[in-house]
Amino acid sequence: MKKRKLKRKRGQRRALLKSLIRELILREKIITTEAKAKETARIFQKLVEKAKSEKESQRKKLLEWVKDEALKKLIYEIGPRYKERKGGYVRVIKLNRRISDGAKMAILELV
Repeated sequence: MKKRKLKRKRGQRRALLKSLIRELILREKIITTEAKAKETARIFQKLVEKAKSEKESQRKKLLEWVKDEALKKLIYEIGPRYKERKGGYVRVIKLNRRISDGAKMAILELV
């Protein structure tokens, strides 16, 4: 499986994705570049699957990506919200390019 590098080293890329996932959980809608949005959506899908699970062992794997109030919201609000849904928890809406550098922008929001 090929992952996006986002022009960052492993640690920096992981920290960036953690912060994007945390903000997505807390705000339920963020604006970022298209590549970051797609990579965040890919990881977020897996996290919601684990949050939906009733098994404590699956939920412990969430600690790797989210902590504190974001973890509580993911387990107690977002997980049960998508209990009946099979997939497609996140929507990526493409926007116009950013004026300053021409980067492709996107809105990432929960469905």
